[in-house]
Amino acid sequence: MKKKDLEKFEKLLIEKRERLIRNATNTLESEMTLDSADLPDEMDLASSEYLQSFQFRLRGRERTFLAKIEGAINKIKDGSFGVCDECGEPISAKRLEARPETTKCIKCKEEQEREESQFGD
Repeated sequence: MKKKDLEKFEKLLIEKRERLIRNATNTLESEMTLDSADLPDEMDLASSEYLQSFQFRLRGRERTFLAKIEGAINKIKDGSFGVCDECGEPISAKRLEARPETTKCIKCKEEQEREESQFGD
């Protein structure tokens, strides 16, 4: 892959990482505090606790996504970016543009999803 392309993907990944970190910081600073004095009844408290739980789950998914982004940035640095972890073939530029943090070519990803769907039924 050309150096210019790698730089473009690295910039995109770094922007995604910064956006995730900003969202997580905002959540911790403003959305994750419950003050029962601000909630006049049990329904309001339950609703607020549900929303807080939802936010925690959402941030858990973002933590996983952040790890994938970090992995992709490391692959750019070590020269293995854009190569499928499963088959070793190059990942298409179109797929990388859509999901630069991907570790699998479309063929291997589709195979993984087929296998997962067989176990899901």
